[in-house]
Amino acid sequence: MAESVRIVLADDHAILRSGLNLLVSKQPGWEVVGEASTGQEALEQVGRHMPDVLLLDLNMPHGSGLEVIPAIMERSPHTRIIVLTMHDDSSYFQQAMQAGVAGYVLKKAVDTELIMAIQAVLRGEIYVHPAMTQYLLRPPSSAVRPDDADPWRELSEREFDVLKRVALGYTNAEIGDELYLSTKTVETYRARGMEKLGLQTRAQLVRSAMEHKHLE
Repeated sequence: MAESVRIVLADDHAILRSGLNLLVSKQPGWEVVGEASTGQEALEQVGRHMPDVLLLDLNMPHGSGLEVIPAIMERSPHTRIIVLTMHDDSSYFQQAMQAGVAGYVLKKAVDTELIMAIQAVLRGEIYVHPAMTQYLLRPPSSAVRPDDADPWRELSEREFDVLKRVALGYTNAEIGDELYLSTKTVETYRARGMEKLGLQTRAQLVRSAMEHKHLE
């Protein structure tokens, strides 16, 4: 029998949490193991349960979702974070992606997309609401033009392997476990590869990987 999927819900609206709990709990093998109404409670619940997935609202009292993401990832590196938000603007989206979340779902579409998003991040993929993909595909001013050569070809095999996993939302520790490398070595490959690609943020890396078809 497959192991259950452990999920923590973090949102300051009790009615929404109740609806999410009902929706998630209907899935065979999925279990809501904790709930939180503030950023600090989300951090505590993750530390207590070490869930597979955290559904995280960006706007909560006592530590917003964006503020607690780094601490959550440090406390439970394997937990995949899916942001649930009403914000469909580029600023929130880019901040969340840079922080290392695995999914970005708009609350207005949560009924239809949440299950797909959870399934995707459990497979190690990144899930982004369709309305937000424009921000991944929109090239920055310094981006490589479509008719230019693929800069990823300049990466070593290890740099490519590491950066592809970074783009997919893996943590340095998870990459190290999968590639049999120390976390420090992963950080070195990551920094060197990002420099070769001329990129500074994870959002830019995801955009580059999608442009050059390295996430297919």
